[in-house]
Amino acid sequence: MNELKHKADFEAVLAGYEPSAAARDTLQHTRLVLLVGTSSSGRNTIINELLKSGAYHYIVSDTTRQPRTNDGVLEQNGREYWFRTEDEMLAELKHGEFLEAAIIHDQQVSGISIRELKVAADEDKTAINEIEVVGADNIYAAKPDTLFFFVLPPSFDEWMARMSARGALPEDEIRRRLESAVKELTTALARPYYRFVVNDTFTHAAKRIDAIVNGAEPANDQAQAKDIAGRILNDTKQYLADK
Repeated sequence: MNELKHKADFEAVLAGYEPSAAARDTLQHTRLVLLVGTSSSGRNTIINELLKSGAYHYIVSDTTRQPRTNDGVLEQNGREYWFRTEDEMLAELKHGEFLEAAIIHDQQVSGISIRELKVAADEDKTAINEIEVVGADNIYAAKPDTLFFFVLPPSFDEWMARMSARGALPEDEIRRRLESAVKELTTALARPYYRFVVNDTFTHAAKRIDAIVNGAEPANDQAQAKDIAGRILNDTKQYLADK
């Protein structure tokens, strides 16, 4: 169990947080792509496909939590996260050296350091990562030209099949994920800055995202994708109401 010793200090510095002038200058020279989506939407797989091109830099977030062991493999510094002390992150936040950061479950602070974005800018690459919908508004306020992609399954039934393919889930866990999806889809559909991408196959989805990043957004693609998002939202609500 992680313990956040300086929670009050983090709450104070994060209230009305803004990147520094130097950080904003770095932001102006960095192309940033962030993938948002429901559970089992396939964001990580799509990111890995895009990274193969060599045109993207994967953002490694900073966190105050301790490394975990996943499937018998211990997380490594600089791979899953940059593992930082609370004092280090607090000092850098006070100097405005993060794009955004948040307190997670009252146990840790995680965020995107300007340091990572500078690496992408220096290498003339597009910075990319996934993010939860709750953090997107803050990033949009700091960097309005960020490209936010909401990744969708082709349908509610296909989404449920993909979720089940990862292994049997307890009914209460399925319900928790669907309830989160309702909030995520509702929020994304209400925001003008999202581009919706249907993950029919991860290769096709990666090509669509790369095309939009490079200024070639297909005609009518957003209208069709938003329609699918609306249908998935309604089907999810109906499923929850029937249970």
